[in-house]
Amino acid sequence: MTEAFSFKPGRSWVIKIGSSLLTDNGQGLAVDLVNHWVDDIVEATRSGTRIVIVSSGAVAEGMVRLGLTSRPKSIHLVQAAAAVGQMGLIQLYESSFQRHGLHTAQVLLTHDDLRSRERYLNARSTLRNLLEMGVIPVVNENDTVVTDEIRFGDNDTLAALVANLIEADTLILLTDQQGLFSSDPKLDKDASLVRHLGASEKRLDEMAGVSSAMGRGGMVTKVKAARIAARSGANTVIASGKKSRVIQEIGTGKVPGTLLTAGKEVLVSRKQWLVTLIARGKLYLDPGAVNVLQRHGRSLLAVGVRRIEGEFTRGDMVACLDDKGTEIARGLVNYGSLETTRIIGKPSGEIENILGYLGDDELIHRDNLVIG
Repeated sequence: MTEAFSFKPGRSWVIKIGSSLLTDNGQGLAVDLVNHWVDDIVEATRSGTRIVIVSSGAVAEGMVRLGLTSRPKSIHLVQAAAAVGQMGLIQLYESSFQRHGLHTAQVLLTHDDLRSRERYLNARSTLRNLLEMGVIPVVNENDTVVTDEIRFGDNDTLAALVANLIEADTLILLTDQQGLFSSDPKLDKDASLVRHLGASEKRLDEMAGVSSAMGRGGMVTKVKAARIAARSGANTVIASGKKSRVIQEIGTGKVPGTLLTAGKEVLVSRKQWLVTLIARGKLYLDPGAVNVLQRHGRSLLAVGVRRIEGEFTRGDMVACLDDKGTEIARGLVNYGSLETTRIIGKPSGEIENILGYLGDDELIHRDNLVIG
C-alpha cells in the first residue's frame, strides 16, 4: 500500500453510480449530488473525454415512489418497482444535462444481450455512435424484464462489462464509502484506506466487505468489477461520490480513494466478449491441467478434469477451478455435461470409443478460453 499519487485516466471513462449514493440511502433521488456530478462530467466531455454513465437507482427510486420500505422478495415486484423508478431516474439525468445543452440516451441491457456475440457487437456500436454524436449514454440493467438466471446481479459488474464494450481507459465506481479499506472500518479501528493495488492481487478478496441494504453491490463486487475491467486494460478508481468535485479530481489524474490497476495483458476483442458470459457449470481440474492452462496457455483436455458440477450444453460457458475451488479460467465447452461426465479423466484418443463419435479433441479450445 502506498500514499496517494497520480495516474493517467485517459480519454474514455465509464462512471458507475450506486443506489445508496444516488438515492441517499432510500430517501429519494439525490438531485443536488446528481447536478454536481453532471457539472464535472460536462467539463470532462468538453475537454475531449468520452463518458458512459452506468446508473443504479431505478428499483430504489421505484420503492420510494411506491411507498415500499424494503426491497421486494418477488422478482415481479422488483420489476414493477424498476419500471416506476426508471422514469424518474432517466428524467433526472436528462434534465440535469439539458442545463448544459447536452442530450442523454437510455440504454437498458440484460446479460442475455451480451451473451449473444451479435447483440454484444450491436451494443458496442450503439454506445460508440452515441459518444461520437456527443450524447451521454446512461446504462442500467433492464430490471423490468430480467430474471435471476440472466441478471448481472449488480451494476458494478455491468459497469465493468461496459468498460470492456467501449474499451475504456478508466472505470470509476462512485460509492458512499471513501474507497476500499484494509478491513471493515466499522469493526476495526486500525483499518486503513487502500490507496493502490493491482486488480489481480489475491489479498483484495480478504479486504472486500459485504453488500449494503439498498444496493446489491459492495466491495466484493467492486473488486470483481475491477478484475473484469482490467481484462480490457482499464484501471479502476473506487471513490466517494459525496466528495466535492470528485470526478474533476480523478480527471486531473489524482486518486481520491482507491486505485486498482490493470497490469495484465489486454484480451483480444473476442475474449473480452467471452468474459461477459455467465458460467453454466464448473470443471474441477487436477494440478497438471491447472499448470498447463496457467503457464503454457494450452487447451483444456478431458484427461485433466476430475469432476464436474451443473448442467450445460455444448457451447456453454463453464468455469475451471483448481482443487481448492478457486476459479483459474473459464471457457466455451465442446461437450455437454452428460458427455463430459463420461469422458473426464480420459485421454482424447478414447473419446470416440466412449461416446461413439469424436466432436473435438479438446474439452475447451484455447481460443475459447480466458485465464484468470
